[in-house]
Amino acid sequence: MNPITLLTDFGVADGYVGTMKGVILGIAPAAPIIDISHLISPQNIAEGAFVLSRAYRYFPRGTVHVAVIDPGVGSARRPVLLDAGHSVFIGPDNGVFSYVLAAETDLRAYHLDVPDYWLPAISTTFHGRDIFAPCAAHVARGVAPEKLGSPIAIDSLVRLPNLQATAGAGVVRGQVVHIDRFGNAITNIPASMLASLGAKGGVTVRVGGQNIAGVATAYTDVAVGAMVALVSSGGSLEISVRNGDASRRLGCRAGDWVECRAAQAANSPENS
Repeated sequence: MNPITLLTDFGVADGYVGTMKGVILGIAPAAPIIDISHLISPQNIAEGAFVLSRAYRYFPRGTVHVAVIDPGVGSARRPVLLDAGHSVFIGPDNGVFSYVLAAETDLRAYHLDVPDYWLPAISTTFHGRDIFAPCAAHVARGVAPEKLGSPIAIDSLVRLPNLQATAGAGVVRGQVVHIDRFGNAITNIPASMLASLGAKGGVTVRVGGQNIAGVATAYTDVAVGAMVALVSSGGSLEISVRNGDASRRLGCRAGDWVECRAAQAANSPENS
């Protein structure tokens, strides 16, 4: 039986996650269910998309990933399934699969429009329980994805804006895409773009109105309480405070812009 992962903004106090698991086990009782996170900020589709992108590639072939950050539940937004061959993704068509769409080159997409694979009664406020969980369970049991819905064009799926960082003329610009529980500000600037600016020690990182000189290798490269920029475990630029909270120190949040400049660009007259 293929495993099923769950990623939601439901929290853990209200029973919503447990209810989804109950639906899954009623259809696929042997399916392993793994929680990626249920503490995504409420209605924060971009945060959910990023957390999913960091996790899904570490799961075994055949895993079914259910992502439900769904402020448009009950509206005309489509419930969808993406088949990447090695993995299946199920959730709302609202941008939560943006990083998957950017990373995967062999995808097939389906509109989940076959009620035979839903629960008998459909709420307009809980598609996680009534559509996404049962569809995931059927796929985990071996039902072919194309049986659950009508094919749709990949380029018709919703994508989030400003997903990728940009580079040019000794400058890389990106955004904070996630604040983790330690207050680290994780960006969408990949290590490869930082490398294009030259030696890490010559890079200046600007975020929240402050400059950080150089990109370190580890948190311990700076003193306790000092700001530090480094490459995160996911391979992108992270801004931290050693043993502290960078988001509080900088007053930054997801969506804030981050700029990295090579030494010569940072020291040019127009930037003085």
